[in-house]
Amino acid sequence: MRKVIASTYTTLDGYIDEPQNWSFDYRTDDATQYALDLMRRSDALLAGRVTYEGFASVWPTRPSDEFSDRINGMHHYVVSDTLEKADIWGTSTIIRGENLVEEVTKLKQQPGGDIIIYGNGQLTDTMSQAGLLDEYHLWVHPLILGEGEPLFRRESKAKLKLLENKTFSSGLVILVYQPEQ
Repeated sequence: MRKVIASTYTTLDGYIDEPQNWSFDYRTDDATQYALDLMRRSDALLAGRVTYEGFASVWPTRPSDEFSDRINGMHHYVVSDTLEKADIWGTSTIIRGENLVEEVTKLKQQPGGDIIIYGNGQLTDTMSQAGLLDEYHLWVHPLILGEGEPLFRRESKAKLKLLENKTFSSGLVILVYQPEQ
């Protein structure tokens, strides 16, 4: 069965907004390799509308390399109740919020690679609460922002089991957790 994996960049004090402004200082060759290995395991992207539109405006314009070719070529599932069509980025399918749990349950049962979620918002919470999220990959950056969008919201609830931790020379630490069902 396919896994649903949430991969999220966060600061040490638990903020996730605007990672493009602070995460690159901590990217090492081995961290890039880790990201690529995670991408190789995946053949579908699950995203909310804002993430989907943001990615669709950036990734197709990036120079060709294994990561950008992979993310551009995979199937994109966008969760939205407002989009009329999802035709701005490769092969994309809209999933309506009311059908989210049912549709992701079906996707997990289909053959294929893992389904990746980048970021950690309402979509990740919904997947976790429905028992459909298999792993959190938290990229903890040695940086304190002091304010911003928090990694988890008040309604986020889960008991987690640590599966793996990986430390890089830049101080970046990846923590892989599995929600306990």
